[in-house]
Amino acid sequence: MQELPIETTSPRPNLRLRGFGREILETILLIGAIYALVNLATVRFIVEGPSMQPNFHTGQVLVVSRLNYMFSPPQRGEIVIFNAPGQPPEEPPYIKRVIGLPGETVEIRDTKVYVNNVELFEPYINEDCEASRCVNRTWTLGEDEYFVMGDNRNHSSDSRAFGAVPRERIIGEALIRYWPPSDWGMVSHVAYPSNPFVEALR
Repeated sequence: MQELPIETTSPRPNLRLRGFGREILETILLIGAIYALVNLATVRFIVEGPSMQPNFHTGQVLVVSRLNYMFSPPQRGEIVIFNAPGQPPEEPPYIKRVIGLPGETVEIRDTKVYVNNVELFEPYINEDCEASRCVNRTWTLGEDEYFVMGDNRNHSSDSRAFGAVPRERIIGEALIRYWPPSDWGMVSHVAYPSNPFVEALR
């Protein structure tokens, strides 16, 4: 009986090993690219001071989007990070809420905030503003100017002190709280009614 030749196993080519190494390299490069893009598109901001209480507290870390305002302008009620007019570059940026939009007239009258002569609906403030901190005054905003205020009106340096904030000084919109873990979550937007102002006649 004729014996069949015994097949000898040839060593496996190392193409698979090289492919695995290439996958690791590509994964590392992809992670690096994503990390770079995320850092270009966002910035981290640490809340300091009481000016945004009760909604933000010292030590909270926020993710701030640089991209949002590339596609649409800031809207009333949004939380923005910005460099105040006349602020030295070495000082940290501010965090405040957008109150007045370009072209609007903002007025403080008897400690209440009015926009275009209508009282603003403000469910987010910490407490009623004291007369000494909310002095009667009117501001008319120019093109690409925004009026910003802290939620803790009696303990906030904002547009009442330094005036309207030009659009180019706004860094971005606060989107996410990610530290401490107990405060993790999306930054909520104001649930304005269909008209963002208190009804003039009610």
